[in-house]
Amino acid sequence: MVWVDLVTVAALLQYLVFGTLVSRARGKYGVKAPSTTGNDMFERYYRVQMNTLELLVVLIPALWMASTYWSPGWMSGIGAVYLVGRIIYLKAYTRPPAKRGLGYGLSLIPVVVLLLAALAGLVLEGMR
Repeated sequence: MVWVDLVTVAALLQYLVFGTLVSRARGKYGVKAPSTTGNDMFERYYRVQMNTLELLVVLIPALWMASTYWSPGWMSGIGAVYLVGRIIYLKAYTRPPAKRGLGYGLSLIPVVVLLLAALAGLVLEGMR
């Protein structure tokens, strides 16, 4: 389960880094708290952070549940794809955001796979 822990810590650290980027963007683009609008570039960084939070809420429990039924190494590998997807998403969204699809897909698909793996494991365990 060490790999599951590692992916979990990495996902949480990634979220904190994204929060730091939002804070920097707030200062750079002059968006005073508590405002979340006012500059297009600031809003892009903010949306990356919020979208990451929306997925993180599902990723972590799905990763842990799936890892109780299936190989923790494989489940962690799927979680690692999410981490890469988030980086691609950040880079794409803070440029022309229309090109963010690859990063979003590489973030969402692993979350869905982990959630379905957790559900399948639970159902199979319940049938025994």
